[in-house]
Amino acid sequence: MTITRATGHYVRKDDGLYLQFDRLFHAPIEDVWYSLTNPAAMQSWLGTYTGIPSTGGVRFRMSRDDAEWQNASVLVWDPPHRVRADIGEDDSAVRVFCHLREAGGMTTLTLGHRLSSGAEAAVIGPRCDYYLDRLAAVRAGRALPERADYDPGLVETYRRLHVPAPAAPATEVGR
Repeated sequence: MTITRATGHYVRKDDGLYLQFDRLFHAPIEDVWYSLTNPAAMQSWLGTYTGIPSTGGVRFRMSRDDAEWQNASVLVWDPPHRVRADIGEDDSAVRVFCHLREAGGMTTLTLGHRLSSGAEAAVIGPRCDYYLDRLAAVRAGRALPERADYDPGLVETYRRLHVPAPAAPATEVGR
């Protein structure tokens, strides 16, 4: 089954252009936070880490067989609501964030992945959709999706997304 419905959209923030995704879970916020941040729970859908995030530094590794351990700087650690981290080092670091909100017994997860350019969306978009769908499958006790269903199916969809123009600088009135 080829996935062709992209769920990511562009958002401009103070620190750059992000591809942002939302997922809704019928679960309390603490339960979703655990799935996102507990090293053992993460292993089933994404990867794992060693260290203590509240200290600002951990080592992270994706669950792929060829994945290497990477240093990660935890910039925000606000359980069970927010985490923001730079994964990798120097110019190759990838900034990601997760925000959780709970209402009516349901929790919304918003994931953002900073891009260096809109062209990266063709790679990052399918990958994020895949891993978020893995998270949903693990939480629901369903079979995990196949990576091949997302790429190349979503690549062209993400290539065609409209990249919003940067905000114009504020101008002073009356000068």
